[in-house]
Amino acid sequence: MFSGIIADVGTISRAEDRNGGLRLSVETRTLGMDDVELGDSIAVNGVCLTVVKKEGEIFTVDVSRETLSCTVGLGAQGTHVNLEKALRLADRLGGHLVSGHVDGVGEVLSFIDLEESWTLTVRVPQVLAKYIAVKGSVTINCVSLTVN
Repeated sequence: MFSGIIADVGTISRAEDRNGGLRLSVETRTLGMDDVELGDSIAVNGVCLTVVKKEGEIFTVDVSRETLSCTVGLGAQGTHVNLEKALRLADRLGGHLVSGHVDGVGEVLSFIDLEESWTLTVRVPQVLAKYIAVKGSVTINCVSLTVN
């Protein structure tokens, strides 16, 4: 589980094909990898991925074909990605509970800067629209947002 609050913006430093999926190496700046172990989960652009290798401030994850089919922005070397480590039971919950399991891809129709916040208008797949409640929350690229 995650909070939907971004801890760092990393960069995909390497992306290699793995039978239709990908193996990604992600370089962090301030995430802090000292407490991350192999098998831990890190949300990368909101997608819960398992650490399979770790070297300094770079971690490696495998992304399946299924995950790639329902996400955007996980494949290109040099891409900046939002990062969050999985929550521990003792952590403060400053955002929302987010699973990191992606249900679909929406289309941002507008992004309005209100100086201290933003308003996004997002078109969601019809099959998911019935699950979105006013004053509920959705996650876009690892950011937990409240629906108006």
